[in-house]
Amino acid sequence: MKRILNFGALLVLFGWSATAAESVKLSNVHLCCNGCVKGAEKAVSGTAGASAQCDKDGGTVTITAPDKATAQKAVDALVTAGYFGSSNDPSVTVKAHSGAKKAKVQGKVQSLKVSGVHLCCDKCVKAANDALMKVPGVKATTAAKGVESFEVTGDFNGKDAFSALNKAGLTGKAAK
Repeated sequence: MKRILNFGALLVLFGWSATAAESVKLSNVHLCCNGCVKGAEKAVSGTAGASAQCDKDGGTVTITAPDKATAQKAVDALVTAGYFGSSNDPSVTVKAHSGAKKAKVQGKVQSLKVSGVHLCCDKCVKAANDALMKVPGVKATTAAKGVESFEVTGDFNGKDAFSALNKAGLTGKAAK
């Protein structure tokens, strides 16, 4: 018993704690290739103490962090990197950062410049284009592999364009 107490004292001395880590699972995340997986893991790794476990086939990203605040920061970093999904934890939310309100794309627009969408490969581009072309009034996009921004044209609701990207497991923001 004395050895167990001594070991516990050593853990405290070195700053280790027995508290459980937070785990948040995001589903419906666009992960079509190893580039997507690496991009998601890299985005989360920028948050100190957080890590990501990606299931490419399942379209899920499980984030492990020491606390909910860190888990939220990791989810926010994932969104900033152009990914989107649904959280299994209502206290850790996936917030779209489309900038739609600031850019005044709530109503009908003829042109929308979109940036920050994860487009690492042709499958990513196809997913973004397929989602956007389902939006009533969208006529074309200039999305291409590796671009930082692209144009969506037609006569459509800008907010609907971002919602379509989110449903496809991607996100972006209105660019200037």
